[in-house]
Amino acid sequence: MHVDRIERSIGKLIDEISEAEILLPEIQREYVWKPTQVAKLMDSIYRGYPFGSLLFWETDEAPETRELSVNGPDRPPSKPPLFLLDGQQRLTSLHRVFSDHPEAQVVFHVENQKFQNQSAATQRDPKWVKVADVLDPKASMLRLTQRLLDAGSTLEDHEIEDRLGKIKELRNRRFVMEVLKGFPYEEVAEIFVRVNSGGRRLGTLDLAMATLSTRWTGVLTKLQSESEHWLRHGYGHIDVNFLSRALAGVVLGRGLSVWSHSKLRQTGDTELERGWEVVKRGLRRLIPLLQTHLKLTRSDPLPSMIVLIPLVVLLGERTEDTVDQETSNGIVYWLLLATIRTRYSGSTDTRLSQDIRAARQADPVRALLEGLNVENSRAEVTERALRGRTKESPYFFLSLLVALARNARDWWYGIDILRDTEDAPKLEHHHVHPPATLDDRRFDKGMINDLANLVFISAQANKKINGRSPAEYFPELDEDDLRAHLVPLDESLQDPNGYQRFLNTRRSLLAEAMNALLDRFRPSFLDEVPIENADPSAGLALDLALYGSVRDGGRIVFTASGDGISWAGWASMAELDSAIESARIAGIDSDVTIAGASVPVEMIEDSLQVQIGPFLVTGTPEEWRTVFDRELETSQPLSASPTIEAKQWDSEPIKFPITSTD
Repeated sequence: MHVDRIERSIGKLIDEISEAEILLPEIQREYVWKPTQVAKLMDSIYRGYPFGSLLFWETDEAPETRELSVNGPDRPPSKPPLFLLDGQQRLTSLHRVFSDHPEAQVVFHVENQKFQNQSAATQRDPKWVKVADVLDPKASMLRLTQRLLDAGSTLEDHEIEDRLGKIKELRNRRFVMEVLKGFPYEEVAEIFVRVNSGGRRLGTLDLAMATLSTRWTGVLTKLQSESEHWLRHGYGHIDVNFLSRALAGVVLGRGLSVWSHSKLRQTGDTELERGWEVVKRGLRRLIPLLQTHLKLTRSDPLPSMIVLIPLVVLLGERTEDTVDQETSNGIVYWLLLATIRTRYSGSTDTRLSQDIRAARQADPVRALLEGLNVENSRAEVTERALRGRTKESPYFFLSLLVALARNARDWWYGIDILRDTEDAPKLEHHHVHPPATLDDRRFDKGMINDLANLVFISAQANKKINGRSPAEYFPELDEDDLRAHLVPLDESLQDPNGYQRFLNTRRSLLAEAMNALLDRFRPSFLDEVPIENADPSAGLALDLALYGSVRDGGRIVFTASGDGISWAGWASMAELDSAIESARIAGIDSDVTIAGASVPVEMIEDSLQVQIGPFLVTGTPEEWRTVFDRELETSQPLSASPTIEAKQWDSEPIKFPITSTD
């Protein structure tokens, strides 16, 4: 076993990809770079910046492969291929740019020497030239130069030629290559894991996939085939990642962790085959149940796919072909409560392990409910629990389910609000009282975007509303269509003066319908127990408000409220944004100053946790990103930022999901 160190030009590497002389082993992840990242890579190479080395594997025992995300050949390679272990994103991006791939239309502005992805604006401006046109071996520098001069470039012709020539020369820039020779697949997989762990955060799911592919040849093909099956049935979120997690859950009896990596390595083929059959059987029992009981014909509305894994275990390991009504109802009841309580917003591995164990008990529904601490109480949604909730809240999902249960349809057009066709549009929602009618200091963004002001209607229906108040457009609608969406009909609630009462009234209607939905599926053994709030965070609120931006020293202000809670503080938006991105991309813990105190920003399993005053705010990095993007869209001038006295919170923090912030 040894490692060769050589150099090769970008042009030569791209030709080898085109000739299928460079392939991806199955352990590789998918291509994930965005157009902006591709343009930045081109800019770095153009400016002579370092652009990294590549790691390959040369072997006589060809592994299972996966396709590069390029326009590749349909023929086998003419010589033994090299297998790319590190550098997939860069090489794929370069091949796409050089071959004029439709998703890598990088253009170059000859005057300011800037690269970016093609847009409508760059297409209208003739001073932008497509990089692929310059790189084309048949391209005439003289014609391109003349075209730019005709477009009004202020540069001398020799300056234009120099800059275009510099792009042309990108083909000759050289990568340093390290080639592993004589290494077995198991060691190559370990090297892959270690190398990639140093860059973008290689999560436990990536570790599991790398390990599974070495233990069980062709596993990726099995997962992709199953994923395509569910995509055709409207459940596109049952993808390779979900199936990998579900398989590991069945085989290991717990969630994914670093421990899972070594444990999977010890798992035999027979056990993996058995686990895979459990996953497939469990899904084929669970999805029809969700479709019939909740009318959930698609997976995209589900706030969390992880919540399905214990149920896949429960149903997949049952020996009976049918599921009795009490068990199927209990499964749905647990799913609804686990969603309301954001069961997997923190300590995912620990909680998933508990729930998989519960799913394997003699009375699995009771055991699962014990994990939610509701085995001795009847959960209820209150109007108060819905106050201040937005579309990021799990109640948004419940509001969809109650609309589906009432056969709600799109206003004016009468089409289903959750169509299950393969090309169905994304689920849409819009305001009952449009923001344009609430342009008043009485109504802040939280009130305008309150869950009680949102209905599931199409963009076409929203165009019919066209910024009109309900008093104007409600007469055009059938009252039954409004009732199906739980919209109150009292005329006094249809103009801005009655907006606060509209929110209160509709929250009550939504809460009543949500409780009716829960009661439909509640197990009979809970009929006589006391009532308790379904949501432990009911009555608590955390408001976020951004002043300024990340660039100009903007600050994000937090206001916490609830029983015995009144607190405010702020943090630098740039500092908090950087900390969250470090955790999201590289899994790096850091610190941020909130209310004058240094607070850790920590990745605990798959959850990002930050103590903000009285709350330990939790959620996946992607959920944090979504909430921050929401605040960026509604930011106010930095000059409007209030003066807040720094006040630290000394008591034990209360867990609070980031998705419940306003």
